Amino acid sequence: MAAPYTIGELALAADVPTSTVRYYERCGLLRPAARSGSGSYRLYGQRELERLQFIRAAQRSGFVLEDVASLLELRDGKADPCSEVQELIATRLEDVTRRLRDLQSVERVLRESMAMCRRHERKGRCEVIGALSSAPMVGSRRPRRP
Repeated sequence: MAAPYTIGELALAADVPTSTVRYYERCGLLRPAARSGSGSYRLYGQRELERLQFIRAAQRSGFVLEDVASLLELRDGKADPCSEVQELIATRLEDVTRRLRDLQSVERVLRESMAMCRRHERKGRCEVIGALSSAPMVGSRRPRRP
């Protein structure tokens, strides 16, 4: 291994905190290439730096760590894994679409709340706080009467 990196040097080269490198190690996504002569320092090479950069690029693309682990397995395999990658992408797209719908719903509620506030601000009482105070909790059930 030419010019090994310590964990701090690897983190700096990949522009991530050392805690991120340690976390990826705990998750099994990254392993040191070697240990120092005394065994007290983890050492990494260019291959580990490229792996770390791949992990970060995959996450920025919307993949969760479970997906990243699958992508790494596929990347390190011999066959062209296009169909498996397409399945991962389809799953992430469904997730993003659902989250976008949820965010659009939140946006609608916030806009309506802002409009309500503006309509009633002269009354000296916030109607939004009143509405939230009397709104039923989502997912909660009223206690049954004996």
